[in-house]
Amino acid sequence: MIDKNASMVFICDSDQLLVKIENGKVKFPDLGDFKQELSSMERTEFLGMFDKLQCFSLPYDESISVPDGMEFRSLRIMYAELDENIGLVASRAVHLTGWSAKNQYCGVCGKKTLRDEKELARRCPSCGNVIYPKISPAMIIAVVKDNKLLLAHNRNFKEGWYSTLAGFVEPGETVEACAHREVFEEVGIKIKNIRYFGSQPWPFPDSLMIGLTAEYESGEIKPDGIEIDDAGFFGIDELPDTPGKQSVAGRLIKWFVNSQK
Repeated sequence: MIDKNASMVFICDSDQLLVKIENGKVKFPDLGDFKQELSSMERTEFLGMFDKLQCFSLPYDESISVPDGMEFRSLRIMYAELDENIGLVASRAVHLTGWSAKNQYCGVCGKKTLRDEKELARRCPSCGNVIYPKISPAMIIAVVKDNKLLLAHNRNFKEGWYSTLAGFVEPGETVEACAHREVFEEVGIKIKNIRYFGSQPWPFPDSLMIGLTAEYESGEIKPDGIEIDDAGFFGIDELPDTPGKQSVAGRLIKWFVNSQK
């Protein structure tokens, strides 16, 4: 039995989530806010329990009537406003909604897939293919040299905005090997003493960001000119505009700043 007033629903339009604003704060709606029986819709996923609330996610379409006072906002932007634990539930919602939308049909035989009743998966009733949510591991790394932090400007970033280097782990590659390869490919230097820092789900669309720290070993910075058009080592008094603390990149930068005090 679902108590609509003891629920939270994440309605996703790509990485945009439907929210209501109460006293200037972002809140996610509950099932009781809607005329439709959202919990029984075919593409609604039960996410689990959070703070005694039943949580659901589903993709937005025009059959859903958006109540007055609600609007879609980007999860990337909202991270700074959300409680960390609610942010994790929202990440799960965006990730699973995107995965489900992309796997409505079997990649083996082309037949329509169904939600598996026993595990988090979609199953093809025709050929038996089971499709689990895709998670793409990526590393993001803080490289330090002489009390300065390596930061780079990606061509896709806004002007003046820099971050730590990152890259996807390739098949047959360890996270450490990925770090060595990506740093060398993107800025032409070698690193050493890689250490694990932390991780963060990053559902844009399906990553797990693995934070690392490392020390500079050798080489001169030379941006690849493809992804990275500028890079350098920055001291704490000369940092450019960087990611906020809600992201693992921001936490790595905060770690560096604290380590220099």
